[in-house]
Amino acid sequence: MTLDRPVYRIKRRLLGKPLTTERISEEKLNNRTALGVLASDCISSSAYGSEEMLRVLVPVVGAAAFTLLMPVTGAILLVLLLLTLCYSDVVMIYTRAGGSYVVARENFGPNIAQIAAVALLVDYIVTVAVQVSAGTNALISLAHLVGNDFTGLDHLQLPVSVGVIALLAYGNLRGIREAGRAFALPAYLFMAAVGLVLVVAAVRGLTGELPQADLHAAGVVPLGTEGEGWLYGASLFIVLRSFANGGSSLTGLEAISNGISAFREPQGRNARRTLIAMSCVLGVLVLGVSTLAHFTHAVPYTDGTPTVIAQEAHLAFGGGPLGTVGLVFVQLATALVLYTGANTPFTGFPFLASFVAEDRFLPRQLTRRGHRLAFSNGIIALTVVSLALLLVTGASVDRLVALYAIGVFTAFTMAGAGLTAYHLRRRERYRRTKIAVNALAAVISAAVVLIFAVTKFTEGAWLVVVIFPLGVWALMRINREYRREAAALQSLQSPGADRPRDLRHLVFVLVETLDLATIKALRYAHELRPDEIRAVHFAIDEAHGRRLAARWEATAATSVSLELVACPDRRLRHAMKELATRTTQDGRTSLTVLVPRRMYTNWLGKLLHRGTGEQMAKTLGQLPHVAVTILPFDVSRALRELEEGRAPQPE
Repeated sequence: MTLDRPVYRIKRRLLGKPLTTERISEEKLNNRTALGVLASDCISSSAYGSEEMLRVLVPVVGAAAFTLLMPVTGAILLVLLLLTLCYSDVVMIYTRAGGSYVVARENFGPNIAQIAAVALLVDYIVTVAVQVSAGTNALISLAHLVGNDFTGLDHLQLPVSVGVIALLAYGNLRGIREAGRAFALPAYLFMAAVGLVLVVAAVRGLTGELPQADLHAAGVVPLGTEGEGWLYGASLFIVLRSFANGGSSLTGLEAISNGISAFREPQGRNARRTLIAMSCVLGVLVLGVSTLAHFTHAVPYTDGTPTVIAQEAHLAFGGGPLGTVGLVFVQLATALVLYTGANTPFTGFPFLASFVAEDRFLPRQLTRRGHRLAFSNGIIALTVVSLALLLVTGASVDRLVALYAIGVFTAFTMAGAGLTAYHLRRRERYRRTKIAVNALAAVISAAVVLIFAVTKFTEGAWLVVVIFPLGVWALMRINREYRREAAALQSLQSPGADRPRDLRHLVFVLVETLDLATIKALRYAHELRPDEIRAVHFAIDEAHGRRLAARWEATAATSVSLELVACPDRRLRHAMKELATRTTQDGRTSLTVLVPRRMYTNWLGKLLHRGTGEQMAKTLGQLPHVAVTILPFDVSRALRELEEGRAPQPE
């Protein structure tokens, strides 16, 4: 006969058999699986990075935006190179989950490191919402370009996105290995799909058959007048803003360093190889999408669909059955990789949260592994907050992008600055080169943060600007509370601190009625061997109190007399608090209050008998010299024994 509770049996059925702690070493990712799982977020960013650059350029400089797109893309690729070198250093030096957080903590101390912690936590939350929303946009774009009438599809964007997040959470609650198997394939499908688009477009371009998009189609972003931006001296501002928007292509680059604990040994070397492979793939995809936009003039639409990458696929494949098949393949692969790109935070967020919690800046519950060895509390927390963000923004990518890059580029800044400080303190080979690379990565990342904060402030970036200091303050406040508790414990380390200091010990047994639960509490009171035992009943109903006293007097089951305490105002907890205060006011008497709690397994018993034990314990627990113990008694078991003809026992 199983003793598992129904909730646990449901949990086991949904998540599978529990894994033992010894299996942690087996729940690791090989490099190919890790590339698919941890790189999905980064690689999928290429689906909208170039489009975000064009959203800034097209309204100002018109068709010249497609020419200006290439040097801006080149600058993004240069930053990608610097950050790849920086994070290659990170994963080799710090081979534990935490990424820029652990870099900042080791080089600047735990307090400064909380800036990186907040940056990464915010980035993970926003990443889930952005990736899922963009994936839904990819499906809507497919409907637009295929030409079918999907009535109500726009209204399904939010519920579909919510459903995808719930599915991702479920997959990760099942464990790392299961999530890896399920979420690695879409990344490779997306690489193949975009690669196919680029090859077909290159062939058609060389033969002069590659068409261009209609810049004046209904719904496209309005084109500015070429040269207008330059005449008003806005050139630098526009280029910087476009560069900052394009920085969204690099989000997710930090995921490997944050999830390094998921790699097999040697973790540092495997993580570096995967990071380099991911960066090379990302560079090719970003350059390919921007180059194709340069030639096809695929322009963003005001409502976000069809997307630039969807237009490029449509123009490259053309019409006809084969073209439609190719377009469907590309868009489904794009949607899948964007959806699974949202899985990366489900790997990185729990690891990071557990690491910060170990440093006592987050609740300790985040350090516990769950049913399938995943950090379940972290996964659930990420799911709840990202769903809330999705609901608030209506799953709008435009509204979410303003919140996106600030967090991750703040983390980039902390990683680059931390590694610069690390190498400044050491005499090693290539020291100057490493200092220069990491310092430059930190400066450029900080510039992107500043540009985003200024140019996107009114579009939602103000929220992140406000959240950052509040988040750091909250983490510091949690840490201060843990340090206060540790200091209080340290003050009790003197010899004999566990021995009682009070000269007299009383036990009160709270009596509601005379039954087996009360008898059990009285029996336990005698086992404590106090100086005095009192059975106390607060007479809220005087008639009931008199009947109870008469029954108590008539029974031989107890040797303790019953004390009735008047409670005419029916404030039970207040009356108990006053009695306890009077009893212990001499400072030499300690009081233990025993509260019988009757437990019921059936819903009717729970409904008909509402317990107050927890509230009583909370009230009395605030008093000095007072301890409260709740004694559970299974009433349903006693009733079953009675029905079976056995005499129920108080324990």
